[in-house]
Amino acid sequence: MFEKTLNELIRGVRAHPDMEAKYISTCMDECRKELRQESMDAKANAVSKLCYMHMLGYDMGWAAFHLVEVMSSKKFCHKRIGYLAAAQSFTPETDVLMLTTNMIKKDLGDQSQYTIGTAIGGLAQFATADLARDLAHDIVVLTTSTRPYVRKKATLVLYKIFLQFPDALRPAFTRLKDNSMTPRPRSSHARST
Repeated sequence: MFEKTLNELIRGVRAHPDMEAKYISTCMDECRKELRQESMDAKANAVSKLCYMHMLGYDMGWAAFHLVEVMSSKKFCHKRIGYLAAAQSFTPETDVLMLTTNMIKKDLGDQSQYTIGTAIGGLAQFATADLARDLAHDIVVLTTSTRPYVRKKATLVLYKIFLQFPDALRPAFTRLKDNSMTPRPRSSHARST
């Protein structure tokens, strides 16, 4: 089955300014077919096109389960697309949001700092009270990571966690205080006084 790439979709939308809605409707149907395929590459391609159409104002809430499938991919390039789409379209009322708890927990424990960062970035956008409660401990543990990238992202997402689940503040407070008091190495670009 021939699949349009995201670039071809964008060119097609620009080429059909008078019939954009009809063209997008056709593309949505193609995406539905691609999402039913076994190939994760096809699913990720469909999700990236859905993200673009969502930015144009078209609904992609119907594809929530497929977004979770792409988020759970072993390939980082697919996972990143899935988390981006979830960050754009998931709301607290999204039915499949509870399915993501274990998957996000697994991604937060990944060896790759980029997988961890992608999971944290997505969580910052679609955290609910339940997700915040279930993942607060994992995020607090990441605030003491030896990798500055992970430590900074984890510290920042705690704000969203605390908004959704204020009870997480008490056990996290000591670690946050310790992190703020820890001297950071000076940048080589900083001026000496």
